[in-house]
Amino acid sequence: MEETAVFAHELAKLVGEELQIPVYLYEAAQPNKERNNLSVIRAGEYEGFFKKIKEPQWKPDFGPAEFDAKRGGTVIGARDFLVAYNVNLNTTSTRRANAIAFDVREAGRVKRENGKVVNDENGKPVSIPGSLKCVKAIGWFIEEYGIAQISINLTNLNVTPIHIAFDEVCKKANERGIRVTGSELVGLVPLKAMLDAGKYFLLKQQRSIGVSEKELIKIAVKSLGLDELTPFNPEERIIEYMLANKADSKLVNMTLSAFADETASESPAPGGGSIAAYIGSLGVALATMVANLSSHKKGWDERWEEFSTWAEKGEQYKNELVKLVDADTKAFNQIMNAFGLPKGTDEEKAIRKQAIQDATKYAIEIPFKVMQTAYASMEVIKAMAEIGNPNSVSDAGVGALCARSSVMGAFMNVRINAKDYDDKNYVAEIIAKGKEIENKTIALETEILKVVNEKIGV
Repeated sequence: MEETAVFAHELAKLVGEELQIPVYLYEAAQPNKERNNLSVIRAGEYEGFFKKIKEPQWKPDFGPAEFDAKRGGTVIGARDFLVAYNVNLNTTSTRRANAIAFDVREAGRVKRENGKVVNDENGKPVSIPGSLKCVKAIGWFIEEYGIAQISINLTNLNVTPIHIAFDEVCKKANERGIRVTGSELVGLVPLKAMLDAGKYFLLKQQRSIGVSEKELIKIAVKSLGLDELTPFNPEERIIEYMLANKADSKLVNMTLSAFADETASESPAPGGGSIAAYIGSLGVALATMVANLSSHKKGWDERWEEFSTWAEKGEQYKNELVKLVDADTKAFNQIMNAFGLPKGTDEEKAIRKQAIQDATKYAIEIPFKVMQTAYASMEVIKAMAEIGNPNSVSDAGVGALCARSSVMGAFMNVRINAKDYDDKNYVAEIIAKGKEIENKTIALETEILKVVNEKIGV
């Protein structure tokens, strides 16, 4: 946030000086806490600003202290992501919706006694705070849907996330004899907010949270009722999905048969590095499956959290290895692109040589990362072989075989790329580290398979 605030200052300075527009800083970009709230800055609205801007305490942070009637002024700030969120009610009463909104919003409601507003010693109305911090809310009626809603602004998801706001509104609505039927997000939402919501509702059910990103989002959508009024398409509503470069996940988004066909084609990529990463992801996926099966095993109810923790850890390793599938092919393509650079002059040759070396180092680092991740994932595989559902011990065994193959296959790619890298000290260091990981992997695989074979018994 500190870095963002610096950028806000730089932009505000440019706007104020070059465009000659009054600029007020707000939130984290505003050092004066008496004027960092946007609603305070806006107080008096357009009509009142001609006078307000002349007051010493309201001198703009940048730009002229003159209010241009045609262009107005502006605010530039740095703040946490704001989520606009509406909760649907089974009522048409705006008054009752407002009552619930006042129950939960941070500002709460004005205190009244015998129908009269209670003032403090300074003559200002006394407020009764609502139950949620960093929440602004109001009730309204939506003709389009024929229902009342609580319209909410969540100004800091780290303080009050979506799922907490939803549950609190459910609680307050229930106290007033009203039912929450669903909710809707206005605009885009951060991925983390959806994943946190999915985990929250699974934990309430005492179920494992070590499930895929897609499943967590599905749970969040259904639990929050985000698809009650209109379909909720994660690809169009989650910020990270909207910003994602589809080319960065071309391979992993293929069907299994298409991926196999692409691998078998005359194209040199995907090659062994991508396959090594994918084998590793399948290995730890099997262990994650065992953890999830174990967390739901009849008679093991008291151990669901233990296995949920293992499953969540397995999901993290799996996701990292899946990303490395495309990353390895991208690394290979960078080498090919570097070799394709012009080499007509000495300067071009020098640029081309450096580009080849940079691409080669990257092509060493990616499979080495596969080695590290696949080896680390074996802690989950080993645990599931030892303490997981005994009916699934063979799955843990296959997972160990996959992890071993992933490490050894990735090391081959490290070595074949390292032979063309000029920094021989770096090469010696990375090869030594790779051999150590490979040896540890083979030893750990032997240990896991011994457990597996003893449990199978035949």
